[in-house]
Amino acid sequence: MIKRYDISRQSESLLAAARKVAEDNEAAAIVMLAEVPYDFSEIRDSLKKVRLIVTSDKADVQQAAKDDGIAVVALQDEPQTRQYQVSQALLEAISDELLGSGDAVVAVYAGFEKETLDTLTFIRLGEHLTSLTSRDLQKLETQVPLETLRQVTDIAIEIGREGREGKPVGALFVVGQHRKVLELSHEQVHDPFRGYARKERLIRSPRVRESVKELAQIDGAFVISADGVVISAGRILDVPASDVTLSKGLGARHWAAAAISKVTKAIAIAVSQSTGTVRLFQNGRVTLRIEPMDRTAMRWHDVTTEPPPMTD
Repeated sequence: MIKRYDISRQSESLLAAARKVAEDNEAAAIVMLAEVPYDFSEIRDSLKKVRLIVTSDKADVQQAAKDDGIAVVALQDEPQTRQYQVSQALLEAISDELLGSGDAVVAVYAGFEKETLDTLTFIRLGEHLTSLTSRDLQKLETQVPLETLRQVTDIAIEIGREGREGKPVGALFVVGQHRKVLELSHEQVHDPFRGYARKERLIRSPRVRESVKELAQIDGAFVISADGVVISAGRILDVPASDVTLSKGLGARHWAAAAISKVTKAIAIAVSQSTGTVRLFQNGRVTLRIEPMDRTAMRWHDVTTEPPPMTD
C-alpha cells in the first residue's frame, strides 16, 4: 500500500493559480513534477477541465498516479536541476504523444521542500524546445565548436525528417579530430569531395549542405573537421565495437558511431533510417537524442544496454 501525502494549503493555492493560468492561456495541461505520492485523483478533480500530467523519477509516485488513472511521464533517476527535469519531462511527454510540440503548458513543482509545491512556470513548448538546442549541445563539453556541431546536427535533422526523394535515409557524420578518424577508416566509394577547394567544402554553404543530403544515400560516414570542412564521404569505420554497449534495436551504423566516438575525441551523429531519430555519440555512448516529431527538441538519453553484436 502506497502512503499518500496530504496536499498542503500552500500547494493547494499554487495549484489553483496554475489552473487559472492554464485556463487563461488555453494551456494543454498542467505538468506536475512530484517528489511524493499524493491523492492525484483529488488534484485532478480540483483542476476541473485542465488536464493533469504527473512526472517523477520515484517509482511510488509513478505507481500512485497510474493507480489514480493519471498520465505519467517517468524521469531518469539521477541528480539533475529542477529546470532540467522539467525540460526532460516535457520532451518525454511529447515523445509519448501526451503533448504536442506547439502546446502551452503550466509546470508546477517543489523547489525547496519536496512535499510542498511552491513553483509555477508557464511554458510555450515551441519556444522552449528551440532554446534547448544550443544549451544541450554545450553540455557535451567538446572541443568541436558549437557552430560546427549545430550545422552538422541541423543537416542530420533534415535528413531524418525529409529523407531523400520521398524515401527514408540513414546517415552517419563524424565531427572533429578528422585526421585520427581518417586513420581509423577506409574509402568505400570514390570520394565525391576529393579535389575541391576548402571553401567549396564548408558545411555552412547551402550548396554543400544539399550535396551532403544527396550523398547521404551512399554507404559510409561523412568525416567533417572541427572548423566545418567536409573532409571525406563514404568512409567505412574500422573501429571494433567490442568495448561499447548500446540500447537494443540499434543497427550497425549506431555501433560504428559509438565505437569511433569512444576511441577519438570526435562527436558521431547517426540518423536512423527506420525512425528518423538523430543520436549524438560521445565517449562511446548516446548523449543526446533528437526525436523525429519535432527536430528542434533535444534530450539527454540514458539507455538499457546490451553487449556488442557478433555480426553486423
